[in-house]
Amino acid sequence: MDHINIKTLGELKASNYTSISVKDELRKNLIRQLQDKDAGFDGILGYDETVIPELQTAILSRHNILLLGLRGQAKTRIARLMVNLLDEYIPYISGSEIFDDPLNPISWYAKHEILIHGDNTPISWQHRSERYTEKLATPDVTVADLIGDVDPIKAATLKLTYNDERVIHFGLIPRAHRSIFVINELPDLQARIQVALFNMLQEKDIQIRGFKLRLPLDVQFVFTANPEDYTNRGSIVTPLKDRIESQILTHYPKTIAISRKITFQEARISPEQNKNIEADGLVKDLVEQVAFEARKSEFIDQKSGVSARLTISAYENLISTAERRMLINREKNTMVRLSDLTGIIPAVTGKIELVYEGELEGPAKVANTLIGKAIKSLFARYFPDPEKAKKSRTANPYAAITEWFTEGHTLDISDDLSNAQYKKELMKVAGLYDLVKKLHPKVSDNQTLLLMEFALHGLAEYSQLNKKYLEGGFGFSDMFDSLFNVDLEEEDEDDNY
Repeated sequence: MDHINIKTLGELKASNYTSISVKDELRKNLIRQLQDKDAGFDGILGYDETVIPELQTAILSRHNILLLGLRGQAKTRIARLMVNLLDEYIPYISGSEIFDDPLNPISWYAKHEILIHGDNTPISWQHRSERYTEKLATPDVTVADLIGDVDPIKAATLKLTYNDERVIHFGLIPRAHRSIFVINELPDLQARIQVALFNMLQEKDIQIRGFKLRLPLDVQFVFTANPEDYTNRGSIVTPLKDRIESQILTHYPKTIAISRKITFQEARISPEQNKNIEADGLVKDLVEQVAFEARKSEFIDQKSGVSARLTISAYENLISTAERRMLINREKNTMVRLSDLTGIIPAVTGKIELVYEGELEGPAKVANTLIGKAIKSLFARYFPDPEKAKKSRTANPYAAITEWFTEGHTLDISDDLSNAQYKKELMKVAGLYDLVKKLHPKVSDNQTLLLMEFALHGLAEYSQLNKKYLEGGFGFSDMFDSLFNVDLEEEDEDDNY
């Protein structure tokens, strides 16, 4: 940009530079972006038809914006990306704490500089990356933090009364003059702080310890809030809510495909992990399906939401679980198995808020239930419905498998099996390899083994087999055998009391 070589106010005036408000600047650059068919907001997925058009409309209308949605819906990321709609550089009066516009100064310091130096007033340039301020609202945030306070040391040193603007130590919002200012979790701010904000938006004045200062700040406000906060912790005071012109509702990904894209974009997977660990589309979809199941589970507080961070953390854990096994067995590469899904449980339990029924079950059991439901939901994509197959007049494709278990055989798939042992164990089950090869003849050897394991998990979810959780793995056995064992164990327990 040619302008940044300009060093004085006189040179700036001579260059025919025109200053515009931050809202007009965002609008101007968005208009250019829309005309160039540049989508903007890179990395924000799943909002092309919903949130982004509403956000663009709000910017064109020069509105302050409230992004309302549950956790993990990219609200803060959207706000951060708005910086890209600012001009690359803007001029300000050198030394100004609030980055005064040289052509429209508002602080005592800037006006005084121009009064003394005139056209020789020194000018500096601020990059757009520095024109973004973010504050997480908490109940202990004060007016001094956001707006400012009187500095008694400054007053004593300069021999000034508290009535003089020069004794004010500016807070975050005045320092965000001509910038984007984001307040996350707005309802957590105390009501009196919200009223002070409203005053800045409406009256363009700031009040500090009874001293009133007219300071027409130029700020693009973006607020974020969680609907849950309105009931649990606080609310947005009505006059402030009325002053925020556009409220935009965010949402979770509506399809597994979009959810998967978000996960792969955000998950931190090392190049070695990518190279040595094969993750099939099936296990990737299962991780996403766990989140979809969680978002409709009666054990989980839906008002709190199930963040997109759940699937990101879960996928990282899934890859690391397979990697750990690979390292222990001193293998050069491996493939993610269904038994590795036990590794995602720590990621799931830390990201869900349980209701009373969920607390009774316990977080780990709820996580296991979600994994089971995800397997059942995706099973029909790969295999015939076991319940319909059982009732069908034609041959039941699962008959050979269930009969093998009925004969008293069991199968344990532990986490630490080497690739060769894993294959050997699965191959023991009569009819399992034939079932997969008949339905999926073209898949690779690794995928065949994964689908063989998937078939067993699916049959267990449809109550055709019994699945029990072992220390580090799963055990499969006949359904009826398990019923008798449970009864005996319960009787033994009763005898002990």
